Amino acid sequence: MRKHIELIAALVSGLLIVITYFSLHETNAAPIAYCIAYLIGGFFKAKEGITESIIDRKLNVEMLMILAAIGAAIIGHWLEGALLIFIFALSGALETYTENKSSAELHALLSLQPNEATRLTDAGKEIVPVDQLQVDDHVVVLSGERIPTDGIITKGITSIDESAITGESIPVTKAEGNEVFAGTVNSSAVLEIRVTKPAKETLFQRIISMVQTAQSQKSPAQHFIERFEGPYVKTVLLLVLLLFLVPPIISSWTFTESFYRAMILLVVASPCALVASVMPATLSAISKGARNGILVKGGTHLETLGKVKAVAFDKTGSLTVGRPSVTDYIINKNGDSSVVLQAAYAIESQSSHPLAKAIAAYAKTHAAEPAERVKDTAGKGMDGIWKGQTWRIGNASFMHKPIGEHLAEKAKKLAEAGKSLVYMENNEEVLAVFALQDTIRPEAEAAIHNLTKQGIATIMLTGDNEQTARAIAKEAGITTYRANCMPEEKAAAIKELESSYGTIAMVGDGINDAPALATAQIGIAMGTGTDAALETADMVLIKNDLGKLTDAMKLSRRMRRIIKQNVVFSVAVIMLLILANVSQSLGLPLGVVGHEGSTILVILNGLRLLR
Repeated sequence: MRKHIELIAALVSGLLIVITYFSLHETNAAPIAYCIAYLIGGFFKAKEGITESIIDRKLNVEMLMILAAIGAAIIGHWLEGALLIFIFALSGALETYTENKSSAELHALLSLQPNEATRLTDAGKEIVPVDQLQVDDHVVVLSGERIPTDGIITKGITSIDESAITGESIPVTKAEGNEVFAGTVNSSAVLEIRVTKPAKETLFQRIISMVQTAQSQKSPAQHFIERFEGPYVKTVLLLVLLLFLVPPIISSWTFTESFYRAMILLVVASPCALVASVMPATLSAISKGARNGILVKGGTHLETLGKVKAVAFDKTGSLTVGRPSVTDYIINKNGDSSVVLQAAYAIESQSSHPLAKAIAAYAKTHAAEPAERVKDTAGKGMDGIWKGQTWRIGNASFMHKPIGEHLAEKAKKLAEAGKSLVYMENNEEVLAVFALQDTIRPEAEAAIHNLTKQGIATIMLTGDNEQTARAIAKEAGITTYRANCMPEEKAAAIKELESSYGTIAMVGDGINDAPALATAQIGIAMGTGTDAALETADMVLIKNDLGKLTDAMKLSRRMRRIIKQNVVFSVAVIMLLILANVSQSLGLPLGVVGHEGSTILVILNGLRLLR
């Protein structure tokens, strides 16, 4: 109830105005009742206005409204003054509601953060605050509990609900060696987890920090409005004074009529709607993005995103999933596929090399007993004894037997496609070749197509070789790419692209991408990127979904469109009301409704972004 106190006060004020108008309007008690409505409805905005004026030492919109309401009371228009306060209070309450709504995602996240963890010690188990956990501590998480820290499972197999982090509702199966994140839910079994990050550095905490940062930053449009507010208020007060003093001297207006018109000018010229044009829309857009896995670190970046003319992509981990997988498996005519895959698993499952892990994962359905006397030859491959035979698996130079014509022809085509080749032989011959590649993200091609359709150029910057870069770029639908790029070369490329296209965004995930992310007008990090990338970036795709990039751009353009609508509408209403007042065709009641009604309308228009 406390967070809605401002709205409640505004509604009570309105109710009191209605009761007074219908039952006390013609009595001597009416001014007292309207005065109480003034105090109830205007307390929060008056307090805000006076406090800010004292601290900032400058007048603001709230002070104009206080003066306007007092002026209305002086000339006997108690009802109009009370309505002015009521509608102004209601618009302020709506703006507060927007701010509360924008932080709802943050509060929801905070409520998901466990406060305590069960730590394993030599003496047994102990309950400790999460912030006391140290890296390499071991914790126990029961079925149904939230995981208190980022870590690696050391014991147990379970399904984990990661919707708090990724937004995906389908639980993910995790086993020993898999990474888990704070705030996610252990669905089905007891787990032991080794802590890999302090509480303040977990992915969950980074998300919270990013939302907090985004809510505290202001867009260029908001900065402009705030700079404009002070001089505008002084100008309005000067015009009010002139309108009160000059017309009785140079025209037939009486001082009473002149004062009345001056008070109307004070009401209608206050830029309440203009001031409310930006912030509610910006906060609503940031909240909308956060709900959909798009974390933007402030209104400035969200506003700039809609101006992007070209997007540069890192390859590994951004356009691709960031790890190799087997794309092709070719076996010669004499080989038994099942036996070869069993032997491959028996040897490769004993290695931590990325290519070996990929082959072991591919052959896992043919799991067999581990090979014996396994030896790893750095840079070449592995060999071992399995079922009485010596098996070798590695690059072409590691093979002892010649590679047959059939395999060689197929391998050549795979190599031309930019794939890494791993051969396998037994005592008699080379039996098979595995082709591996860091595969493109499932949504990447559609995301690139959508960007191109919107007239946004796409470029790939990668440290990989020319062949691999060409293959991935072709598969993703990117026509321009640069291979063999060092980190400083990526940053230099961004500057070149800026001179050609204008506003540039960079998408990356690694430490090597940080310079380019910092150089681009908008740096965009993948959610599972390195700390350096996440800290440097202006925006994070927390679900690692490139499709969200086009969603974010649409959200930015929609936000900018709504802000423009609000600004044009609010300025047009102010000008129309001023002209109507000077021509003596506008009364104070209609001026109050027109001015404050426009303020409410622009706030409601901004709130549309929450949908």
